[in-house]
Amino acid sequence: MNHLIIFAHPKHESFNNAILDRVVATLEAKGDQVVVRDLYALGFNPVLTSKDMDALRQGNVAQDVAREQAFITQADTIIFIHPLWWTGLPAILKGYVDRVFTYGFAYRHSQAGGIEGLLSAKKGALITTHGTPSAHYESTGMTKALQHTTDVGIFNFCGIDVAKHFFFGEVPTVDDATRLDILTDIQEAFRTLF
Repeated sequence: MNHLIIFAHPKHESFNNAILDRVVATLEAKGDQVVVRDLYALGFNPVLTSKDMDALRQGNVAQDVAREQAFITQADTIIFIHPLWWTGLPAILKGYVDRVFTYGFAYRHSQAGGIEGLLSAKKGALITTHGTPSAHYESTGMTKALQHTTDVGIFNFCGIDVAKHFFFGEVPTVDDATRLDILTDIQEAFRTLF
């Protein structure tokens, strides 16, 4: 199985990076292939410009976008690993979605007048960390809202079936034992998720 991980955290020593390492090691231990696209390390340009939009309408895809679309095409699964900032995707990851998950590649209008997801053969997973206590996000409906905007509004919209969306709260303040438990939970989940 071929996995594509889209990783978005600017600090190499972050807990998100430890999560990334654990996911990669777990999937590779099963004999699967893993490609990681570290958006900050790549210096990915997240800004969708009017020039980009005009080019897309003419069927021209920017070289950096075409490269990312090729990785998506080759993948059986797409995995996002990222922190939550101001209740949303980091700007670089949101820009990745804006520029890469384009009309005609990730979705299109159907003849019946609806939307047809063009990535329907793929599975997805998301790992989201945040500093706010998970209980607060649960009680305010934020977790469900986040699942709706990313799982439904991005992944399902493009036809990707989300196997699991993990949320881990209070990451900056929990102790090392809790972080180790999180990594163990992730490892166990990714052994059988796909």
